[in-house]
Amino acid sequence: MQTGAQLTLTAADLAVPTLGPATVSSPLDGGLLARYDSVHYVGETDRVLLDDTLDMAVRRGLPVNELPAFEPGGPRRLLFFEPPRTRVGIVTCGGLCPGLNNVVHGLVMELFGHYGVASVIGFRNGYRGLTRAGGADTLPLTPQTVRGVNDQGGTVLGTSRGNQDPAEMVDTLLGQGIDVLFVVGGDGSLRGAQAIATEATRRGALLAVIGIPKTIDNDIPWIDASFGFQTAFSRAAESIRAAHTEARSIHHGVGLIKLMGRHSGFIAAYASLASEAVDLVLVPEVPTVLEGPLGVLEHVVRVLDRQGHAVVVVAEGAAQELFADQPEARDSSGNAKLHDIGALLRDRITAHVEDGGRELSLRYVDPGYAIRSVPANAHDSVYCTRLAQAAVHAAMAGRTATVVARWHGRFVHLPIALATGSRSQVDPHGDLWLSVLEATGQPVHL
Repeated sequence: MQTGAQLTLTAADLAVPTLGPATVSSPLDGGLLARYDSVHYVGETDRVLLDDTLDMAVRRGLPVNELPAFEPGGPRRLLFFEPPRTRVGIVTCGGLCPGLNNVVHGLVMELFGHYGVASVIGFRNGYRGLTRAGGADTLPLTPQTVRGVNDQGGTVLGTSRGNQDPAEMVDTLLGQGIDVLFVVGGDGSLRGAQAIATEATRRGALLAVIGIPKTIDNDIPWIDASFGFQTAFSRAAESIRAAHTEARSIHHGVGLIKLMGRHSGFIAAYASLASEAVDLVLVPEVPTVLEGPLGVLEHVVRVLDRQGHAVVVVAEGAAQELFADQPEARDSSGNAKLHDIGALLRDRITAHVEDGGRELSLRYVDPGYAIRSVPANAHDSVYCTRLAQAAVHAAMAGRTATVVARWHGRFVHLPIALATGSRSQVDPHGDLWLSVLEATGQPVHL
């Protein structure tokens, strides 16, 4: 949900920082740079428009060549760094997500296979690996050491959460002679990447910092989708199907499935559409009403009376307003710890149905960790490889404080500040939520 904010953005908001003029001829040959603009390719001098509807573009009142637009991703004819002298670092941060190893593999293969950089090292355990305590524990990365990692879940580099000092992390990077740092992580990790880039710029250090956006919740704005998201909702749909099988196999069976989604309900929405067996979906973007004739509890009863079983899907961040009287706690990264909406719904649905004199057999499923720890499926594996390639092209051309992403199906460069300045969410008035309402048959107010 970003249309309103979209109209306030200008061309200046989409400009990406560079370390300086590109003067080094690219080693890419064999026709890799012999491309022409087409429906499938955007040349480096072209731009990808921000607006995807005629109405939004017209409302700006600007000439076409002044409309806000992203710099396209892809290889450049001239580079900022000399590849044989370039040392590269990679770090994976935050929670697990399908595809992390695919990104690492893609980065290493592109850096060595097409650019021939001097070296690539992996910093272990997230940003902790860039501190004085963890900086000595690095992993040399080569095409040989990353062979086979695409078949593994998790990350071969390890990860962590927490706030580290940007000055200390830049000390580590410069001490290791790093010219380019790739940060694979979500919004918090990308804010850390911005802090590293800002500190390096303050010192006059020519350090390129490139972010590859990772969030299983798909909540980073200005990108079509984050990597791992399709794998996640596909695996979530399997859990829904299993819960549905349990529910319909017994009298008054209820399957309750809690899925990941702190602030955005994309996994719950897509997984429910994929399973075609869900009667109610609750997401953070739509307030939840439990009690009364228009509430969740009575809706479940009506579904049980109509078909004998019910399947309810809830995003982990949904209905947090129901816990307004409880104290708030925060994790090591400063994020608010969520209250357990799944357990609350389990108890309240059970009590309400049984108080009404009905039998009930409720199965509560929370497949969160199983979803985020699996290897990427074929679609996400391809996406990760292409994101990694785009990230390498951007870094070698001297871009910094930049995220690589896909917008309207095309790979583009975004300033990190833009990617972390807001959050993508399910629009309660948009076509995705309308599809969920149509598929589940739940009332619009739910």
